[in-house]
Amino acid sequence: MRDIPVGNGSLLVTFDERYQIRDIYFPHVGQENHTEGFPFRFGVWADGEFSWIFEDGWERSLKYVTESLVTDVTLVNERLGIEIVCNDTVASHENVFIRRVRVRNTSAAAKEVRIFLHQDFRIYENKVGDTAFYDPESLSLIHYKKHRYFLINTLPHFDSFTTGRKAFRDHEGTWRDAEDGELHHGAKTEGSVDSTIRLNLEIEAGESGEFFYWIAAGCSHNEVVELNASVLAAGPGNALHHTENFWRVWVNKNDRDFGSLSPEIVDHFKRSLLIARTQIDNCGSIMAANDSAVTERATDHYSYLWTRDGAFVANAFDLAGYPYITRSFFLFCSHILHDDGYFLQKYNADGTVASGWHSAWDVAAKEKLVPIQEDETALVLWALWEHYDKFRELEFSHRIYRPMVTKCAEFLVDFIDEDTGLPKPSWNLWEDRRGIHTFTCATVVGGLRAAANFARLFDEEARAEAYGAAADRMAEAMRKHLYSNEHGRFLRSLHSDNGGFTEDPTIDASLFGIFFFGVYEPDDEMVVNTMRAVEEKLWVPGEVGGVARFEQDQYMRVSESGAGNPWFISTLWLAEYRTAVAKKTGDLKGVIELLEWAMKNSLPSGVMAEQLDPDTGGPVSVSPLTWSHSTFVAAVCSYLKKLKELEAV
Repeated sequence: MRDIPVGNGSLLVTFDERYQIRDIYFPHVGQENHTEGFPFRFGVWADGEFSWIFEDGWERSLKYVTESLVTDVTLVNERLGIEIVCNDTVASHENVFIRRVRVRNTSAAAKEVRIFLHQDFRIYENKVGDTAFYDPESLSLIHYKKHRYFLINTLPHFDSFTTGRKAFRDHEGTWRDAEDGELHHGAKTEGSVDSTIRLNLEIEAGESGEFFYWIAAGCSHNEVVELNASVLAAGPGNALHHTENFWRVWVNKNDRDFGSLSPEIVDHFKRSLLIARTQIDNCGSIMAANDSAVTERATDHYSYLWTRDGAFVANAFDLAGYPYITRSFFLFCSHILHDDGYFLQKYNADGTVASGWHSAWDVAAKEKLVPIQEDETALVLWALWEHYDKFRELEFSHRIYRPMVTKCAEFLVDFIDEDTGLPKPSWNLWEDRRGIHTFTCATVVGGLRAAANFARLFDEEARAEAYGAAADRMAEAMRKHLYSNEHGRFLRSLHSDNGGFTEDPTIDASLFGIFFFGVYEPDDEMVVNTMRAVEEKLWVPGEVGGVARFEQDQYMRVSESGAGNPWFISTLWLAEYRTAVAKKTGDLKGVIELLEWAMKNSLPSGVMAEQLDPDTGGPVSVSPLTWSHSTFVAAVCSYLKKLKELEAV
């Protein structure tokens, strides 16, 4: 689990629940994790006793300063008589992580306190060939390998330091050297290395001492030295204050009228925007989640762009009024598009193709497969039209119309089965099965109608007619082949079976797509019946509640009761439906209940995981999940829009 991430779009720093730095990504969000998830330790020595802040003797509160990407962390150890308040951030426009540390002596006598800060870099995601040394030019510690440099400094300047070997034979690391309250100097070490610094504070009873700590990230020695000089010249306190102010202005820039929404929901809306922003690379890639802990069970991670997640996140940022972020995303998509007009499963932050499991070859049938989940292609078109419809950026849309829109639309049309009028089989949005999926079909209808709108906009009526007609035929085909009169609702999927199809009647939260992408009206009887089944069958019983993804979901399942673990996105999709069908303001009460559910089940910092333990409400899988936060933002925007419409009647 990761909590209180701070970042600026090129440098991202994440913490675990015990306030240890765990991930440092640079120069892309989600790409090149220079810690591999290993902790940077934080230790305290007071009057002869030593403790690491991850140990059980500490009470920890991990939150953020209101409306900003600056942390507000409190650490209390009654045995040591110490209270520590930390504020962390990444400078808004420079690649420098900055921490202010205030240490208060809560005992009745003066106290000598020594703070130890440990750095465990594994540059370029491996521990081989690193170097750590004390640099007399900048009076700092520097870790480097090839084109990655990390400079560590403090104000006042640290009193002692050491570098040494770690994770090699009997060398655990220099952090062990700190536990007696002293450090044995090592000016330079190469190989598998770490470093530790010490700051000494003499604090009277009831008084406090303060210092600043920072890590500058760059691609050369000169770059990090210049960043260090910049921090010293401006003052780290001023840099921290400037960043706090920047994010407060950023999150309030649109002067939104929140109506009668509670201050708590408004605050969570803003917090979700800020947290989601930390997960977006400045080059335009929207990363799913940056929590390296998941690699322990999966030998892979979530630090990738799925254009499925990215399209939903981009749409939420558009609804919230941040089009400059989404423009970068759409341009990024235009550059990574496959020559055949579709998006592959996932991508790295720099646009290279990421790891994946969508096979391009059917071993049994000995034939080629298109290795995609088609919704990822359709969703980008849908989100792009929503972007244009809101901001009317004609020049921007024209710029990517030919390179992306028409190529994707032509693929979607060509990928339709002539006999059924439905898409050919591909992977579903959950990536656990191939077939013809209702959600995928709904996104294709939405994507083709978006492409038709663009073609009409740019005076290509023949294209517009072709795309629109294909979308209409698919909507009718969905009614014919995917709506089950037997079950009185939509099926999840059809699976190919010896030339025919096998129905999959599993109730799936993604069926919300039948109204969300405009295929059918929200009050259409087919939609009403389907969404009723979703709420009745997927609501998780018990105090935690929430909506599971689908019946008998086994992914990360922790309890045999209910359909599976509740997910933030599936629960908030139900909120979208309640908003869509509301006829009077009183009908929106159920939406507020679900927004409050999401808020209540977030971490104290406001971070939302992917899913929850249905018994304890604790986070399950990665956190934060960008998609969870963007779905909360989108649900609030939908609610406010509908409220305004109903109040105007």
